Amino acid sequence: MAGGGNAIRGSRVGAGPMGEAERGEAAPRQAVTYFCAHEHRSVITFSIEAVVPESWDCPKCGLPASMDSDNPPPAPKIEPYKTHLAYVKERRSDEEAEVILDEAIQLLRTRRKSGEIIF
Repeated sequence: MAGGGNAIRGSRVGAGPMGEAERGEAAPRQAVTYFCAHEHRSVITFSIEAVVPESWDCPKCGLPASMDSDNPPPAPKIEPYKTHLAYVKERRSDEEAEVILDEAIQLLRTRRKSGEIIF
């Protein structure tokens, strides 16, 4: 007959988590506090040997955070989505666009007169 399916194998009743004796000693650490523009306070733990970054993304809101509680970094400016036409208008003036359009129309008209097939 098969035993119950809810028994935990490999452990005994009353066994606790592994202690430091089994794992070894923890590496020395340092706690660094970061502050974001939304006044969130985040404590991040680093190894003593690690180079601590000047800024860290806030785990609560995602904004950049720094160690200076009085002057947290500002939220990054989010630029709106630009259409293809907006990028074209940045590169060319209306006069340049008119010239290019006129050249394209003239080219199409000459191709039609010559009987060239255009797809």
